[in-house]
Amino acid sequence: MTLEETHGQEPMPETSDSSATTSAPSGSRMQSAGKALHELLVSSQRRGCLTAGVYESAKLMNVDPDNVAFCLLAADEEDEGDIALQIHFTLIQAFCCENDIDIVRVSDTQKLASILGTSEEAGEPRDLHCILITNPNEDAWKDPALEKLNLFCEESRNVNDWVPNITLPE
Repeated sequence: MTLEETHGQEPMPETSDSSATTSAPSGSRMQSAGKALHELLVSSQRRGCLTAGVYESAKLMNVDPDNVAFCLLAADEEDEGDIALQIHFTLIQAFCCENDIDIVRVSDTQKLASILGTSEEAGEPRDLHCILITNPNEDAWKDPALEKLNLFCEESRNVNDWVPNITLPE
């Protein structure tokens, strides 16, 4: 079984009255994370701090894992049956966890494509299954959207959601 398969089978943690009030706004928290992710993708692409593609991301993580600030895995429903892609996702997730890189999943590659556009190569769509946000100069670039997403990932890990799903805004 994969992490995704076992994750879907886990029972939801029981909440007491006091914790129910803190977890109630998860929908707005999810919306906020989606907006922050959209902002981060746009600003990262503008700054040239974005690497798209499973193989390109794997190469970058192998060469310079300390330069990776955030990881996004994206798969549509039809991609769920792609065993090779799921193996890549599992390896990338393990690498990110081992190197303290925050990671999220998105289930709408069409929205990602509309945010990021096509590649420079003759208008061909790029591989958006894995996107890395790099941090070329840690002191010079403090993105508030990245900080929001880091906090969102930390809060998700506190409730044993190691790779949270985020919905991008319309």
